[in-house]
Amino acid sequence: MISTYEPASKKIRHYSANACLLPICSLYGAAVTTVEGVGSTKTRVHPVQERLAKCHGSQCGFCTPGMVMSIYTLLRNHPEPTSEQMIAALAGKYCHFLICRYVLEPLNHFLQILCVSTRLFSTDEFQPLDPTQELIFPPELMRMAENQPKRTLSFHGERMTWISPVSLDELLDLKASYPKAPLLVGNTSVGPEMKFRGVFHPIVIAPARIPDLNVVKCLDDGLTLGAACSLSVVKDILTNAVVEFPEEKTKVFSAVLQQLRTLAGEQIRNMASLGGNIVSRKSTSDLNPILAASNCMLNLASRGRKRQIPLRDIFADGVGNNTITPEEILVSVHIPYSRKGEYVSAFRQAPRRENALPVTNAGMRVLFEEGTDTIKDLSIFYGGAVSTTVCAKQTCRTLIGRHWNKQMLDEACRLVLKEIALPGSDSGEKVDYKKTLIVSFFYRFFLEVSQSLKTMVNYLSGNSLPFQDPCHYPGIPMEYRSVLQDFKTKMPQSIQIYQDIEPSQSPQDPVGRPVMHQSGIKHATGEAVYVDDLPSVDGELFLAVVTSSRAHAKIVSIDTSEALKGPGVFDIITAHDVPATNEFYYSDDPEIIFARNKVICVGQIVCAVVADSDDHAKQAAAKVKIEYEVLEPVILTIEAIQHNSFFEPKRKLEQGNVDRAFETVDNIIEGEIHIGGQEHFYIETQSVLVVPKGEDKEMDVYVSTQHPAIIQEMVAASLGVPANRIMCHVKRVGGAFGGKLLKAGLLASVAAVAANKTSRAVRLILSRGDDMLITGGRHPFIGKYKVGFMKDGRIRAVDAKYYINGGCTPDESVLVAEVSLLKMDNAYKIPNLRCRAYACKTNLPSNTAFRGFGFPQSALVTETWITGVADKVGLSPEKIREINMYKENEQTHFKQKLDPQNLIRCWNECMEKSAYYSRKTAVNEFNKQNYWKKKGIAIVPMKFPFGLGTRYLSQAAALVHIYTDGSVLLTHGGIEMGQGIHTKMIQVASRELNIPMSCIHFCETSTTTVPNACASVGSAGTDVNGMAVKDACQTLMKRLQPIINKNPKGTWNDWIKEAFEQSVSLSATGYFRGYNENMDWEKGEGQPFTYFLYGAACSEVEINCLTGDHKNIRTDIVMDIGCSINPAVDIGQIEGAFVQGIGLYTMEELKYSPEGVLYTRGPDQYKIPAVCDIPEQFSVSLLSSSQNPYAIYASKGIGEAGLFLGCSVFFALRDAVTRVRNERGLKKTFALNSPLTAEQIRASCTDDFTEMPTTSVKQGPYQPINPYSALNL
Repeated sequence: MISTYEPASKKIRHYSANACLLPICSLYGAAVTTVEGVGSTKTRVHPVQERLAKCHGSQCGFCTPGMVMSIYTLLRNHPEPTSEQMIAALAGKYCHFLICRYVLEPLNHFLQILCVSTRLFSTDEFQPLDPTQELIFPPELMRMAENQPKRTLSFHGERMTWISPVSLDELLDLKASYPKAPLLVGNTSVGPEMKFRGVFHPIVIAPARIPDLNVVKCLDDGLTLGAACSLSVVKDILTNAVVEFPEEKTKVFSAVLQQLRTLAGEQIRNMASLGGNIVSRKSTSDLNPILAASNCMLNLASRGRKRQIPLRDIFADGVGNNTITPEEILVSVHIPYSRKGEYVSAFRQAPRRENALPVTNAGMRVLFEEGTDTIKDLSIFYGGAVSTTVCAKQTCRTLIGRHWNKQMLDEACRLVLKEIALPGSDSGEKVDYKKTLIVSFFYRFFLEVSQSLKTMVNYLSGNSLPFQDPCHYPGIPMEYRSVLQDFKTKMPQSIQIYQDIEPSQSPQDPVGRPVMHQSGIKHATGEAVYVDDLPSVDGELFLAVVTSSRAHAKIVSIDTSEALKGPGVFDIITAHDVPATNEFYYSDDPEIIFARNKVICVGQIVCAVVADSDDHAKQAAAKVKIEYEVLEPVILTIEAIQHNSFFEPKRKLEQGNVDRAFETVDNIIEGEIHIGGQEHFYIETQSVLVVPKGEDKEMDVYVSTQHPAIIQEMVAASLGVPANRIMCHVKRVGGAFGGKLLKAGLLASVAAVAANKTSRAVRLILSRGDDMLITGGRHPFIGKYKVGFMKDGRIRAVDAKYYINGGCTPDESVLVAEVSLLKMDNAYKIPNLRCRAYACKTNLPSNTAFRGFGFPQSALVTETWITGVADKVGLSPEKIREINMYKENEQTHFKQKLDPQNLIRCWNECMEKSAYYSRKTAVNEFNKQNYWKKKGIAIVPMKFPFGLGTRYLSQAAALVHIYTDGSVLLTHGGIEMGQGIHTKMIQVASRELNIPMSCIHFCETSTTTVPNACASVGSAGTDVNGMAVKDACQTLMKRLQPIINKNPKGTWNDWIKEAFEQSVSLSATGYFRGYNENMDWEKGEGQPFTYFLYGAACSEVEINCLTGDHKNIRTDIVMDIGCSINPAVDIGQIEGAFVQGIGLYTMEELKYSPEGVLYTRGPDQYKIPAVCDIPEQFSVSLLSSSQNPYAIYASKGIGEAGLFLGCSVFFALRDAVTRVRNERGLKKTFALNSPLTAEQIRASCTDDFTEMPTTSVKQGPYQPINPYSALNL
């Protein structure tokens, strides 16, 4: 939180900001409050921190401090915030762990406006929020602001100079002297350019302290706002103006506010300036189109000259007086009042509704001749279409004098498409979608203005009649009006239902209770330590990797001469520096540390630079020159089939007689679905610190990984030392989702080789862009299917093929292919089934494990053909699901026994709790009454098998020490990465030892205490480690039992003291051999799983047919997870996984160039779900009276299963699209791929506007638009 004091008004302003964008030089005179300053366990935990922790608002905890500071700043400014303010405060926050209810519920307790379930926590123990106890603004800063005259500030760094002038004249002199120096206010443009694009500015001018650039003036014809005003300040000023002035004068203000509400997050708006947004002239600016269309004026100044130009002129093609010269600076912006007969609107469509750059945006304004619907003036500007904001000026000129009617609309759409020429794009953007949005936005503007005019139009004759009596004709048809309202983010409401503990259970026994995450308070106070929080080691070096820029090429040469000359550079590390193993052969194809002679993907590590700082290492890495000789072929997709490029073995499962069954069925459908990949987007990127210990070749490796043992193994092998010299330590991981296994081992080996060569500690923390470039994610997937079924919907035969894009090395791809086959049946009994899976070898970074591990893809294919069968036979999808669902004790397609009782219970309970059929009726009624918006609803069942396929992968060990003071130290082989495993293990130990959880401490996971631990994967962590902890505790209790029997009334401490005096060992290991799982792929049968989880989810959505945007209205989930050890943690896992599934199936899109370069590297281009994507009503119920005899305390492993249920949103969207197409008479079968983005939704809602981009370039007669009909049929 940044706090500043303004002497003139004597007011203190608090605002949140992103530390990564905030130049320290800009903080002169400001007070900075970090999460450590808000509260700590050493002093006092702040009520915000307390609520976030006790309301279960953190999982991995890495992003929790940011959540705390956003909420804290909000409450400093607004002790009783509105729901809108609460949502805005968190709109800029996102995380693949996102469980919005848990983050927002702490806020609800500061604002008691919602009735939510609080069974997961007790509000009675919360501290009250007392604003009088907050930190005060430092008096010395206040005195400095009031008494010291403002003076120019200059800061000189190693390579650049920062100058902050205090007057406009001084600024103009500086700009004349340094015309190429950027003006930096918020650093939201210059900062990313310097950080991500390598742009360097030796001089930066920071004019934020100049009064002229912060002016706010209310004039007779509008508002004048200083160019340095932040977007948040602009938003507040315009909000107040809309309230203060009559509506007729504030239409421009309202349109600008419309864009500001969704432009970036609040933290960015607090920093970004109005002037910076304008002069950057970026195509993605949401403000420039509306400001230009509204005739805003720019007040410019240079030395000896001031002038005013229309903002629209800076987007003109000409130069000279129409553009800003290098010596000129933008002083202020004049935003005019709207006039009588003037209408102004702004539009945008983005990959995510909030905090996302637009695909296309627009600003439109029309002025009519007084008392008529004749166009006097018209302005249409678009952003996102080409390299900057563009004006449809020819279209506007042509339409002046026309009536606002059907003919005008028809001509406008044709003209604007002809005028706004969109270039072809190689960055993955679909040009047709942008063109559709261009005309759809104008049509929306047409409807808005028509409704405002309340004009009755005779669409047969084309004549218009000014409307006199509003009761006689209401404007546009009623069913069109809902599209005039954009989707708004509302405060989610939630219900959680879980199984009560038995009344006979001891109050001290924590199992089954919603216990707070063991590190929850430390997450909220910022005291939780991650790899990059570890203190610097004396002589520590920083490592930056140099990666391949070619997908498939021979390395001709590596020139490191320039890099070695860089300041602080210590050495360059290549494959020649690896003492032993550089290639790891876990299968036929190796996993490679450093590329040696050739590269096989863009992003492969070729070499690395070690230097005395992270900046120096990265600067030097950029200077390494690699010469390549391109090799063929370059394979990026499942074109691998054509080249027979596969990882072996290929897998197949078959039961029944598929070919004969196809001969006897009534109907057959065939199809395919493409499922895109998914980035892990853990908030803590790949991180490792390697510290040589100075003797016997020992090394400590501190690493963010799910699998310390494989790190130990790979580092030892690469260095050629025994594993007992490598000590691997993991305190906690800031998210993993399967992405921190083999890749973490390779990166740890890179750092270890560097540490070995330099004999210095080496720290490697990947940037977000490098992390996404180097590491793979979820496998892109193509499912091809042929399904035979009867007229009544019974499915008799399925023949399916799956092609997964494995990337350049095997990693886990074959195993993912196997699991996709084993789990492909989902909840359905298919008597005749043949399925095959192929892992394609391509020139992309190798894809790897990801939450769900093949099941989210193959089960989506299954649900796709289920809906296809429903379409064909004319039954609803839920009926087809019920007809084909497992119903009795049966066998799966690999001959494992299955009892589906709880599957049926979950399905029926979800039907009941969601009120599915009554809501479906309501959806039908809504759709009858709304043309451009449609709702959809879907319910999907789930059978999720639990198991790792073979016994040795699920073995586990634990170590428990009891000290003479009675305290217990617990460790095990599991990794804490947000799933609460340490919390659950302490619960297990508490029950077994019959002592309070407060007596038990968990330190870290380490190869020094638990050797050869298996990876924390497959939702198995609690199952297997819980058994090991239980075993160790029971061993200790068995030793203590004679002492307890002799002194039954003694205390725990008494017994421990006596045991020590009797020389009874107070340390024990526990061990679990693993589940007896196996699979014979030759026979196609086995017992690869130990048990099954079941669930069902019902989701309801609403789509905007003009843009493809959608809103998640409600989701109801029922899950069978046995007897939950910790309902708060488990429900959080279900909700977080579900939201991650929403991302997979509806929005997260990876885009590559034809050369294999990943475009979507970072949060600007790659969008994961945010607060706006959480269902407005979100209910999770845990199935009661469910037992599981195979796992610890009858629980079930829950981490992965809920992700697939996110596809209920996918199928609800499909339902809405189907209703649109049925209404419009579109009988042709259509296919929807994943992610089901706004682009796909819009293209599937076929109408005149989707057809125009193609028909406008064809020869022949043009069919006119009927504005009140989607298709001319």
